[in-house]
Formats: sequence, C-alpha cells, structure tokens
Amino acid sequence: MPPPIAPEPAPKADSKDATLSRCDDADIQQTTTREFSIAEAAIYRVYRRRWVGLATLMLMNIMISWGWITFAPVSTSTQTFFRLEKASSVNWLSTVIFLAYICMSPVVIYTLRHLGVRAALLFAAGFSITGVWLRFIGARVGSSNGGHFPVVMVGQILIGFGQPFVLSAPAYYSDLWFTSTQRITANALISLSNPLGAALGQLIDPFLVSRPEDIPNMLLYIAIITTAVTIPVFFVQGKPPTPPCPSSAQEKLPFRSAFPKILSSVEFWLIFIMFSILVGFFNASSSLLNQILEPYGYSENEAGIGGAILIVVGLLASAVVSPIIDRTHTFLLAIRILVPIISICYIGLIFAPTSRSLAPPYIVLAFLGAASFSLLPLSLEFVVEITHPVSPEITSTTLWSGGQLLGAVFILSMTALTDSRTGSMKHALVFQAIISCIASIAALGIGWGRRVEYVQTRRIALDTNEAT
Repeated sequence: MPPPIAPEPAPKADSKDATLSRCDDADIQQTTTREFSIAEAAIYRVYRRRWVGLATLMLMNIMISWGWITFAPVSTSTQTFFRLEKASSVNWLSTVIFLAYICMSPVVIYTLRHLGVRAALLFAAGFSITGVWLRFIGARVGSSNGGHFPVVMVGQILIGFGQPFVLSAPAYYSDLWFTSTQRITANALISLSNPLGAALGQLIDPFLVSRPEDIPNMLLYIAIITTAVTIPVFFVQGKPPTPPCPSSAQEKLPFRSAFPKILSSVEFWLIFIMFSILVGFFNASSSLLNQILEPYGYSENEAGIGGAILIVVGLLASAVVSPIIDRTHTFLLAIRILVPIISICYIGLIFAPTSRSLAPPYIVLAFLGAASFSLLPLSLEFVVEITHPVSPEITSTTLWSGGQLLGAVFILSMTALTDSRTGSMKHALVFQAIISCIASIAALGIGWGRRVEYVQTRRIALDTNEAT
C-alpha cells in the first residue's frame, strides 16, 4: 500500500510568481525524498525570481571577466605606460587572476554550501569593487611617471579573489533553482557570460586606449560600470521556497564523503583532464592573442576583433546547442564530437596567422569559440550528473581550479616559448596544439567500453522516475 500523502500546503505569499511543475513548468508533482518524511509531501515549483539571480550572476561574471582581460588587448600600451621592461610583466596581470582563484577555492565551496549564492555574490562584489578602484588609483596617481604598477597588481589579485564566487556558482544555482530540462541552458547563460566579459574587453579596450596615456581613463570607466553592476546583488535570494524537482530536493553528500567519491571516479578524472586543458588554453589564448598575432602585422584593434569573434560566435553556438542537449541529454556524444574539433582548431591556429590576412585567423577563432563554448556548460552539468548526489559546487569548483591552474601554467610556458628576437609564438602554438590532443584522448575515453555504467545521468533518472 502506498504511503499516505499529506494535504497540499497552502501556497506561499509569493506563489503568484511561481510556475508549478512536474519537473518542468506545467503541473504539480508530489513525492517523498530524503529531505521529506513519509508524512510530508514535496511540491515542486520553479519561480520566476530565479531569473533575477541568473541575470545578476551573468552581470557579475561579465564585469569580473572584463577585469581579468583588461590589459591583454592593450598589452603594448600597458607596457609603455607603466614603463615595464618585458611583456611578461603584463602577462602576470592575467596570470595572478588564475592563481588567486585556486587560493580562494576552499572558501568558495564552504560559502556556497553553508551560506548560499547571495553571500557568494556579496563576497564577489566586495572583492571586485575594491580591486577595480585600486587599479584606477594605481594608474592615476603618478601617471606622468608611469603610475604604480604594484598597486595595480594588488587590484588584479583582489579581482581574482572575487572571480571564483561567481564562476563556480552556475552548476550550484542551476541545481537549486532549475529543472533537468533547463539546467544546461541556465548554466550556459551564466558560465558563458564570463567569456562575454572577455569579449567586451577584447573589443572595447583597444578603442578606449588609442595611446598609452589613456590607460587610467579606461580603468576609470571599468570601475564605474563594475560598481553599478553590483547593485542587483542585494535583490538575489539564496534558495527557492520549494525545490524545482526531486533531484534538487535530494540531500547531498557531506563534504567528507563527496571528495573520496569523485577522486575515485575514473570518469571524473578524464573530464577533469579534458576540462582543465581546454579551459587553460582558452584562458591563455585569450590573454596572449594580441601577442600571437602582432608579429604577423596585426594591430591591437584587429586582434581585439579576433578575440570578440572567438567569444561572440561561441555564445551564439552555445545558444543553439545548450537547449538541444537540455532536451536530448546526449552529453557524451556532444563531448566526443566537440573536443576533437577544438584540437583541430588549435592546430589550425599555428598556420592561420602566417597568411597575414584577416580571414584565416578569424575563421579558426570562430570555430574554436563555437566548439569551446558549446562544450563548457554541458561538461559542468555532465560531471554533476554522473557524480550525483555530490553537491555541484564541489565538482564545478574543482574543475575550474584545474582550468585556472593550467591557464597560469600555459601563459608562463607559452611566454617562455616565444622567440625573443622576432616575437613569434609559433613554438608556443605547436605546444598548445599537442597538449590539446591529450584532451581529445581523455574525452574519447570517458565511458568507454564496459565503463558506460559510470556515465549514467543520475539526476535526470531520479527526476524521470519520480515523475512517472
């Protein structure tokens, strides 16, 4: 005999903005989970207010990413303004962001798990606002004598401290507020707003800096916009009154049990290797794009447009791919197609700039962006699926930490491989292409042969079973 179902609780005061769902936006679904006793019933709903938090996370990601990439599109002007002897000093402005991410990762996991997404946003806002204004002060004070580069560096580090709070949040937020047919799209909107910020930086910064003396003004504009963007943070709620579907309501593993589970998973390690390499090279290529193209006669503006193409085309491609994967749940097939395409693009990037015309590098960057951006959110959601009930902030923060660490390593390695006489980065691009092929091998090995049982979509299965 089935357990008795308790009467439906009265709707909350804000239920007018709620959409009742059986695991999407249609009906009410009642069931029991680990968080509900037999005598209780869970009503699954999705709330319109989830879009407020999603939009705020998007805005914060855009501005923090713009803060990260600020100096890369105008690296030559930055070097001249601060009177730096080597271009590698400018590269460190990007590299410290990655290292700061790794330092803050344990704090981010704790904050999301115990304090919620609103607290994470407040931390991100505090660090980023302090960082962007400190950069402006460092450039403005003593600007006639090259400013104060160490102060600017400290500002970059603070921006780096803020980045993981919003970059690690998408998988956590989508699990908390969205259903299984919406999570990849929600994750894509938030996660890909981060490279959108980089695209804005690549495109806008060269136009703001027509000469080295414009660097302080550029930093002022970015500081003002960043400060304004943080206002919606105070309107974000930590979690919904009721879960959107059964997998969201299910109790997650405690931290001590979660880490041994993911570390013993071969599939997690394969995804970790693939994700870390590709995110690392994407970050490195975005930071070094001006230096990659400059030896072949491309201007800062043309390199900036190339970076914008990389990201804008990627966003458009992801806007098409993410909803399809949300409906079909063909995670593994998409990974096995997209990762080799990315490796081929990195091989193409070796030869495209040598044409000294705009079309070849722009075409390669467009395909690279389309494949990379389509891969990013589905990888983050796929690893949550196969490790469920591990909490999403643990897996996403671990993956991003690997990508940020390798981003720093790759920037330093590719800078060291640059020809000191001509400035050519051909050897660095060959290195990038070879290592990216390792990511393809890892991707093709996920769930191979008899290991197919380890790549089951556990959250989707739970939601489907509860809905039938």
